[in-house]
Amino acid sequence: MREALAEAERALAHGDVPVGAVAVRDGVIIGRGHNRKEADADPTAHAEMIALQEAARTLGGWRLVGVTLYCTLEPCPMCAGAMVAARLPRLVYGADDPKAGAAGSVVELLRDPRFNHQVAVTRGVLAEEAQALLERFFARLRENDDGGIA
Repeated sequence: MREALAEAERALAHGDVPVGAVAVRDGVIIGRGHNRKEADADPTAHAEMIALQEAARTLGGWRLVGVTLYCTLEPCPMCAGAMVAARLPRLVYGADDPKAGAAGSVVELLRDPRFNHQVAVTRGVLAEEAQALLERFFARLRENDDGGIA
């Protein structure tokens, strides 16, 4: 999770919401990502998506058997759907996302028995540190707000 937090710092450095993710298999990081929505002008450039894509390239296939994804924030529905589609066995995340979380905060996609695959979830790992990064980012945004519409 410390590596995911380092990735979140990278997002913060270029003005994206500070979310980071790393994919690990057999104790080795096989994929990394941090939010790049603003940097790439891409609505799908979430930390989780980037880490999952890199992990799939590393493994040479889309099925992420034996992989654990560590992420600083509870995934959104898009990212959770990708985890189910990739057959990810396990997700470990830090802070809950009460506005868009798809691991139980708003909706539960990862453990829904109606899907052909469920992802085991561990929540709250280094949550305070992940939350502090998010709070710092949004406080800075509010300080710089000139009253315009975001």
